[in-house]
Amino acid sequence: MTEKRKIFRILFAVLAIVAVSINPAHAQTAPDTIPLPLLGPNDTIPVPAQIVENEYVPAQTLGWVWVQVPYPKHLLKRRQEWTRLRNAVYVCYPYARRAGAIMNDINAHISQMPDKDKKTYIKSREKELKKQFAEPLSELSIYQGKVLMKLINRQTGNNCYEIIKEYKGGFTARTWQTVAFLFGSNLKQPYDAQGDEREIESIVQEVERMHRM
Repeated sequence: MTEKRKIFRILFAVLAIVAVSINPAHAQTAPDTIPLPLLGPNDTIPVPAQIVENEYVPAQTLGWVWVQVPYPKHLLKRRQEWTRLRNAVYVCYPYARRAGAIMNDINAHISQMPDKDKKTYIKSREKELKKQFAEPLSELSIYQGKVLMKLINRQTGNNCYEIIKEYKGGFTARTWQTVAFLFGSNLKQPYDAQGDEREIESIVQEVERMHRM
């Protein structure tokens, strides 16, 4: 064996030991018990190696390469729609939780009251709702308002039409339903967590996990 081949065999062994020490998963067998690979006359370039099934195998970790491609138009549109919905849920869900808690409390109280006392009690709580929500809700967009109505339905189990009808009467409910139609909305829209509103539901659960609600 020539002096040059001896040097390359030594270099190959050192590199193999280094590779094994970096990757403990392949360090189960002691390197000195594994025979070094036979070198041919043209094997003149030392390379990193690792041990695979008791055999030295050339190995090298390549550098990171960033690959970017433009979004397909249909996926970009879908992403924009999802982002818009997600932002709306993040804005509206705190209001829906608070309003839902107040409405559920009102329903619990009036269920035990005689009819003559219900209107007085509802008016007193209506002032509370207006004080908390009138200003911030007036800043919502029409789209956010639609999402809010769905979330209130989720929190109370009733659509907004039924809530207005219960508190303010059928005529007021029909009036606001007409207004909603003019803006492309519907106070009677349902909330189906497993159907049309499954995306909203997944975002709500995301918010609840983040804030441990």
